Amino acid sequence: MRAESPLHRRSFLRWSAASVAIGPAFQSLAARIARADPAGLCSRGYGPLAPVKDRETGLELIQLPEGFRYSSFGWTNEPQFDGSPTPGAHDGMAVTHDQDGIVIMTRNHEIAAVGQAFGKPAITYDARARGGCTNLMFDTKTGTWVKGWPGISGTVRNCAGGATPWGTWLTCEETTLGPRDEYEGQAFDYAETHGWIFEVPPLGDADPRPLKSMGRMWHEAVVLDPETGIAYETEDRDDAGFYRFLPATPQKLAEGGRLQMLGARGKKVLKKGLRVGAVFDVDWVDIEDPMRTDSPNSRDHQGVYHQGRLAGGSTFARLEGVCYGRGKIYITATSGGDAERGQVWEFDPRGQTLTLVFESPGERVLDMPDNMCISPRGGIVLCEDGVSTPQRLHGLTEGGKLFTFAANNIDFTDTPFRSFAQKDYRSAEWCGATFSHDGQWLFVNLQSPGVTFAITGPWEKGLI
Repeated sequence: MRAESPLHRRSFLRWSAASVAIGPAFQSLAARIARADPAGLCSRGYGPLAPVKDRETGLELIQLPEGFRYSSFGWTNEPQFDGSPTPGAHDGMAVTHDQDGIVIMTRNHEIAAVGQAFGKPAITYDARARGGCTNLMFDTKTGTWVKGWPGISGTVRNCAGGATPWGTWLTCEETTLGPRDEYEGQAFDYAETHGWIFEVPPLGDADPRPLKSMGRMWHEAVVLDPETGIAYETEDRDDAGFYRFLPATPQKLAEGGRLQMLGARGKKVLKKGLRVGAVFDVDWVDIEDPMRTDSPNSRDHQGVYHQGRLAGGSTFARLEGVCYGRGKIYITATSGGDAERGQVWEFDPRGQTLTLVFESPGERVLDMPDNMCISPRGGIVLCEDGVSTPQRLHGLTEGGKLFTFAANNIDFTDTPFRSFAQKDYRSAEWCGATFSHDGQWLFVNLQSPGVTFAITGPWEKGLI
């Protein structure tokens, strides 16, 4: 039986109501780009960045504005509370429990390797899969990490996911591999099929059974509309669909439901060639077989997308981040747009419209936005997953001003640390940004070498 979490529907709605209406912020940013107004495009944010020493290791792992501090935890291979080593490839994450100063967040590990699962049998889906999730506990009153422990194991390539209004984490597998499968010339002999979504509680054992009605695809992220209980899912492929899952019973996703794909009226392909501000009415087409792996006569691992496209669904470019704010759903298309550096879309579930609210003109402005989160103060945090070095963590103000909040500074080339390879990790992506509910702590991951940070400082300036 799952332990109760304080993140229930009422608090989830209160959190969302306090957040920024994301669309106007991006629209304001896009307008400045269109006017070629570089002075008005960016903000100084919290000031210039400089290397800051980690309170745990003493190393200058990230760059931050003056006054901000942080501590690291949950490094790859670091012993967890049960003695097992922390898995690597840290990715999506969210706060799933926040009460009396104790925060628990659930963190994905995007591991595709075949091998021994890291968790105990009770929480393991596939004993031959090394991916999964871990839970982390942090004490906001003392500013200290408490412990980490396995959340679910035996899954594959857990990329992103999303928190539910009832205080659990939905972890998404970005693959459709299974037993005796092959991808890009490499053999993968898993014991079970993959490509599913699993539900993970912050406390107690996870039920390691997939939510198969939510589809078998290259899942990226998911968000639930707290007003309707409908789940919205993104897919990270060069040709991707945007989906919604209508549960048969609200809050009981394991009881099944109906999967559909979005179709923009009059526009089959939404990857590029569009103006910011373009609005489309939408329809939803049923996915008849949400468990189909491939297209007919193909091994393309896109059976769900193929069904939706043929039924009238529209194609996006690499859909990744998704979040809810003030009644709207916001989606990042990581490689969308004419410059292929990213788009941000707004879906209005009440009006059933889709709007392109932002498109990056190039990597100097925004380099392939991926995960994103909303601050209780109204700003947005954007994780980059592009080609720039160092990779950056951006803030976007309610007024539409973009600024760099943090930069990856991990370089072990000349300074060996633990057993990590002596190399420059500054090009590794940021992911999993999430705030404590009081907004005083930002938790975020660097995927490689694999570490989680708790960041705090003078947020009162109110930018994010």
